[in-house]
Amino acid sequence: MADKEAHWYVAHTYSGYEKKVKANIEMAIENRNMQDRILEIRVPTQTVIETKDNGQRKEVEKKMFPGYVLVNMVMDDDTWYVVRNTRGVTGFVGPGSKPVPLSDEEMKPLGIHVENMAINFDVGDTVMVVAGPWRDTVGPIARMDTGKRTATIMVELFGRETPVDISFDQISLMR
Repeated sequence: MADKEAHWYVAHTYSGYEKKVKANIEMAIENRNMQDRILEIRVPTQTVIETKDNGQRKEVEKKMFPGYVLVNMVMDDDTWYVVRNTRGVTGFVGPGSKPVPLSDEEMKPLGIHVENMAINFDVGDTVMVVAGPWRDTVGPIARMDTGKRTATIMVELFGRETPVDISFDQISLMR
């Protein structure tokens, strides 16, 4: 089961335990000194606008994949054991007990694997969203976070300007 290269895997969790599982895996990494083999754990979220019964709109973070956690790791017996035996994890996604890494095509809409991406836009530029739930939306960039590789764009929603965080690889500069 040993592979020397890190890949993204999907661990199935009890629904509602995603953040707890992330924290537990991070603690296990620290305790077992596995930072070089289990590199990152993510619970992908997206910002959505919810309308309450009284008509009030509110921005909330929703999990993109309830019941799942993404783990970037070098798959070997030790890393498999640590993740698989974390409280709240029910298994890996894959046939039987063999985890299958996500392909680059599966990773792209999640905003992962963008290390070598050239950024050709800046604050004030008008961009179009090319992937995800805001696809085909156009708006100016209000803020950029290069650490998280996200841009906050202003979109018109119900006649109002609303800020939305979008991954760099999901937007394209308007020409």
